Amino acid sequence: MILSLFKRKASRKSVRAVYGAIVAAARHPRFYAEWGVADTVDGRYDMIVLHAVLLLDRLAADGETTAPFAQALTDEVFADMDRSLREMGVGDLSVGKKVRRMAEVFYGRAQAYTPPLHAEDRAALAQALHRNVFAGTGAEEGANLLAAYALSLRRHLHESPTGPILSGEIGFPDP
Repeated sequence: MILSLFKRKASRKSVRAVYGAIVAAARHPRFYAEWGVADTVDGRYDMIVLHAVLLLDRLAADGETTAPFAQALTDEVFADMDRSLREMGVGDLSVGKKVRRMAEVFYGRAQAYTPPLHAEDRAALAQALHRNVFAGTGAEEGANLLAAYALSLRRHLHESPTGPILSGEIGFPDP
């Protein structure tokens, strides 16, 4: 019984470490300075969503063995969004609504990105990224670069075993 307490803490620690790696990868300056992703709260959230979707896709490939970790990671994403909104001074009464909207965006992006990722369809993925991350602005080159990066990262993640990920060890290659 006492060991299960330690196991849960280790799992929570691993989830937080993986989420920290997602956030660090999403903050890579190249996305913002060179590829044209808006260096705003929304732009950074879009990069977190992209990296989280890619990692959740990898975890889903292993089926039920990684499902609890994937759910805990998803929960951590939204717990962090809740914390961040509160730190930015959003009132308690509207935090829930804003987090719910962020969840809708997250799952909407996941639905838009997953089919072209699985099909390795760079053009369709670039289109989805252009529409969502770049809000349809004239940043086609940035969307193409981001699509190529996402497909490369997906291949990298699918070539990696999930054991280290479940232990909180993950490295994202530079874009």
